[in-house]
Amino acid sequence: MTMQLWTHCRIASLAAHVAQPYGLIDDAALVTEGSTIAWVGLRQQLPQALERQCTVRHDASGALVTPGLIDCHTHLVYGGDRAQEFEMRLTGASYEDIARAGGGIASTVRATRAASRAELERSSARRLTQLIGEGVTTIEIKSGYGLALEHERKCLTVARGLARTHPVDVCTTFLGAHAVPPEFAGRTDDYVDAVLRMLPALQAEGLVDAVDGFCECIAFNVPQMERIFVAAKALGLPVKLHAEQLSDSGGAQLASRYQALSCDHLEWLSDEGAQAMAAAGTVAVLLPGAFYFLRETRLPPIGLLRRLGVPMAISTDCNPGSSPCTSLLLMLNMACTLFRLTPEEALAGVTRNAAAALGLADRGVLAAGQRADFVLWDVQHPAQLCYALGSNPRIQTVFKGQVA
Repeated sequence: MTMQLWTHCRIASLAAHVAQPYGLIDDAALVTEGSTIAWVGLRQQLPQALERQCTVRHDASGALVTPGLIDCHTHLVYGGDRAQEFEMRLTGASYEDIARAGGGIASTVRATRAASRAELERSSARRLTQLIGEGVTTIEIKSGYGLALEHERKCLTVARGLARTHPVDVCTTFLGAHAVPPEFAGRTDDYVDAVLRMLPALQAEGLVDAVDGFCECIAFNVPQMERIFVAAKALGLPVKLHAEQLSDSGGAQLASRYQALSCDHLEWLSDEGAQAMAAAGTVAVLLPGAFYFLRETRLPPIGLLRRLGVPMAISTDCNPGSSPCTSLLLMLNMACTLFRLTPEEALAGVTRNAAAALGLADRGVLAAGQRADFVLWDVQHPAQLCYALGSNPRIQTVFKGQVA
């Protein structure tokens, strides 16, 4: 395998064993072997024998190098848009009001069902290209806008296909329990039965990496979600949960009982829910784009999560209704300004902790043995990635050891 050497760079490794903030290594060098990092550290400490094996050499010209960014919560594949609902909210309608009137997720379900696979591929590819352009090398894509077997299959198939046509890894999540479709109106338990039939069929086709649900007063309650989690675990699939976004439903405790990879949103997270997450090792995925777009006022309990040592990840929540955003760099700034995360916490939230939220141990930090996914930036310090609004200082992305 080809060995490549990058020099004249400053590396923000995000590795916990590096004592400096951000895991910073000044005057650094990085060696890749194929798709894996073989060595990273101070340039002067690079073993000469290893340097001689490097047949390709890159001068980073002083760039900052970070792990490839990870967008760990998106609904990237969908049809249509919801600009009209955006206008409605500005005149006073709430998210719940719109949902109960047949808008919200239901309107995107109609548009997604009507869209062909080719149409979904084109629109999703545009959104994905924007994220890749900001240094994203791994992305999670949820279903949940089909809500019937053929349409959930269509969306998950599109998501899988994006990884074959773009320099990015795609983790697919089955979100059949996103909303109750119109044909099951008033029959939520019957729709849960339908979800339980969809899940093994889609898993058998290799389309599902994890299972998610929306545990909320306008969606599914704890007993209904537990039925789905039991089925997921029987199939060997990890779970995650949209929890405590609009109310304290006890979803975090439920998810933690099933060792969920993550609980996401969490504006209404209770002390008990946070303690359960800490005990289970469940990641808190914070979604500042949705908080901003919905004009929420209740902040996630950041201090509580810090105190309990719950890892915090950050994501775009890219979706048409509550976070029509394709900028993970903007989410870094919003996490700092709206949620008061430090820049170091925010950057860890789109690298190391985002990897943990997807159950991926082979990326998110720059260290020997990790995947060779990293980004070169035209900045001097990692805090600058969180500071500038509307800026994209990316110079180059390396994906699986190859310049993307």
